[in-house]
Amino acid sequence: MKQTAIYQKKRVNHSKWFNKWIQSPKWLAGFGIAFLVAILVYVANIFVGELHPANAWGLSYGIGAAVLFVGVMIYSLRRRTMGIRALPRSWIYLQFHVYGGALFLMLMFMHANFQLPNGIITWWLWILSIWIVVSGLIGIVIQKWIPTVLNTGLTTEVHYDRIPTLIEASGVKAKKLVAMSGGLVRDFYAKHLENTFLAPQPRLMYFLDAASSIHKDTQKFDHVRPFLSDDERLRFDELKMIYRTKLEMDAHFTLQRALRWWIFAHAPLSILLIVLLIVHILSFVYY
Repeated sequence: MKQTAIYQKKRVNHSKWFNKWIQSPKWLAGFGIAFLVAILVYVANIFVGELHPANAWGLSYGIGAAVLFVGVMIYSLRRRTMGIRALPRSWIYLQFHVYGGALFLMLMFMHANFQLPNGIITWWLWILSIWIVVSGLIGIVIQKWIPTVLNTGLTTEVHYDRIPTLIEASGVKAKKLVAMSGGLVRDFYAKHLENTFLAPQPRLMYFLDAASSIHKDTQKFDHVRPFLSDDERLRFDELKMIYRTKLEMDAHFTLQRALRWWIFAHAPLSILLIVLLIVHILSFVYY
């Protein structure tokens, strides 16, 4: 019975992990099938005839990639029309945005016959296509990982834009407590804390385990506390809470900034890719 319970618990944990990262097994299966079909068609193409971006095979792959990319970009429009209930759920657009984007990159490679481009525009199309898809996959990881880190062991919730102001206010409050304390606390504050309240301090460790990193950083208070009087200990404990809150705001700043940077690295370049794709198509039609 005990082994059965352990097995069931492991199944539940695996199921939670799978549901977190794979929201729709059906979409994943559909993408797998489409990807396999694309590979089989390309292999058949190798044996049937020559592949060139400008012949029937190459154009078919290129048109397929362009159509997919247009479909992928519809998700951005759907996000701006959330109030229109007559449209399909935005979740459906998101799934197509993710899997359609990956399939778009595959068809783009097939269109180029998996060879490096030889023109300026095609080079930029090639680089931007890879960047958009890879950064999109990174964005999925970030958007799923950051809430998990922030909800594990952190008690502070704060908006990104308010963090610098709140840290400044915490610094003022900390200085008032230190001013009422003895020389030992003042020396500790000047050596370990004063500079930390000047501005947000991002740390890479917050991406892995913010709660543990903050707990480790606040342990230095334990070395000083035994040498303080009862009254000073109360103020020192309050100073520790202010410092811990400041570190939690640093964690929010680090993680929320990463998400904002990702948006700026992904969305604007997607628009540039659309422009270059239109130029590429018009150039082919004209010449």
